[in-house]
Amino acid sequence: MTPALPPSVRTQAFIDGEFVDAADGSTFDSLSPATGELIAAVASCADQDIDRAVACARAAFVRGDWSRMAPGERKKILFAFADLIEQNREELALTESIDAGKPISDCRDFDIPDVVNTLRWYAEAADKVFGKVSPTGEDHLGLIVREPVGVVGGVLPWNFPMAMLAWKIGPALATGNSVVIKPPELASLTMLRLAELAFAAGVPRGVFNVVPGLGHIAGKALGLHMDVDMVTFTGSTEVGRAFLRYSADSNLKGIVLECGGKSPQIVMPDCRDDIETVAADLAEAAFWNAGQNCSAGSRILVHRSIKDDLVAALAREAEKRVAGEPTADQTSLGPLIESPALDRVLGYIDAARADGARIVTGGERILTETGGWFVGATVLDEVRPDMSVAREEIFGPVVAVLAFDTDAEALELANDTQYGLAATVWSKDIDVALRTARGVRAGTVAVNGYSEGDITTPFGGYRMSGFGGRDNGLEALEQYTELKTIWITLH
Repeated sequence: MTPALPPSVRTQAFIDGEFVDAADGSTFDSLSPATGELIAAVASCADQDIDRAVACARAAFVRGDWSRMAPGERKKILFAFADLIEQNREELALTESIDAGKPISDCRDFDIPDVVNTLRWYAEAADKVFGKVSPTGEDHLGLIVREPVGVVGGVLPWNFPMAMLAWKIGPALATGNSVVIKPPELASLTMLRLAELAFAAGVPRGVFNVVPGLGHIAGKALGLHMDVDMVTFTGSTEVGRAFLRYSADSNLKGIVLECGGKSPQIVMPDCRDDIETVAADLAEAAFWNAGQNCSAGSRILVHRSIKDDLVAALAREAEKRVAGEPTADQTSLGPLIESPALDRVLGYIDAARADGARIVTGGERILTETGGWFVGATVLDEVRPDMSVAREEIFGPVVAVLAFDTDAEALELANDTQYGLAATVWSKDIDVALRTARGVRAGTVAVNGYSEGDITTPFGGYRMSGFGGRDNGLEALEQYTELKTIWITLH
């Protein structure tokens, strides 16, 4: 049985500072990934609702009570918003655990602290976005200033709902924009609650709107809207391409994409004496959030001389993952997000087996009696570079192991992908580690430990993993602002 949602959960759209039904009264069913049971009927917004939310966001922007507010005042409100999230940590963690199937320990101890830190970091940056004065003669003064873009649309993923929302609204609100968020239909509930908390903290009406709905309806309407100035999107590469088309077919709005990945984890032979430590880190990178992570370390490239030892240690780590009810503290492996995801992941495993890969551990649906969509942590050995599990994003708890014989071959395998989001390099030799890190074509390369960096470092990808900008870091502020030159003639 699915645990009860907190009483604070709301399922209507949040537009202009209040909860409202979809204009036509439509809803969609939100199901528990852990049981398959109905947990909520959520407002299913469409074109009319998007029009209303965008109009309210534009009116707020023109009104100026946020866009022209002194940056120091915006900072105070964003700090208050972060404080409210921290005060409501337990209910938010429980909501996200039930709604998205994430282990509650991850929601409570990682996601929410990350959300709070992100909002406080960008709050502190709000009054530190400086312009420039150009070098001119004495008869002119050239000012180069940054202004908010205007109305920002956000189309966000279900795997880290609160954290991804913070990555977007932190810099967007800090720079004075109004936002219209289309949350993922598979996990909308915490985003609606955060909008309510933002309003309670003092973010003016119309500045932060959330319009739940189906991607091909509400998301498309936001992408095509003529009064949206930019859209920031995190999700699949296929849908990311669609947003580039929406921009071309509408008002050439700015588009920032953070898309898929097939991130390599490269283990050099000098790690022989640290196999257990390396395997534990590789397992965390591969199986965290049931592998439903765009930067998941889903390809392990290991020197042939230590491959067998690493595979055995990796299998032991995979078998330590405790699958179960996401709201239980001991759970470390939650379900996949929906039934089609379960079918897709099992299909990849079956294809790998048919192609000659060896299933070392896992490889099957588990906990079927719950009705949830669970797959055991899976390690595949004897994988060839041409197999689909070595080339395509699986988005499940499945890791493919490939062997290499030389450093050059490791780099060739690492870069043999359409993606370029993240990578990890393991080596005790700093020259080898740095040379390899520089050689991998990816936006973030960690050394001797899986990482996406932190709030100070920009996150995004090369090639088909990203387009148009980066999340995090001061660099993220740039995509939510426009550059303006003011040229003054002095008399």
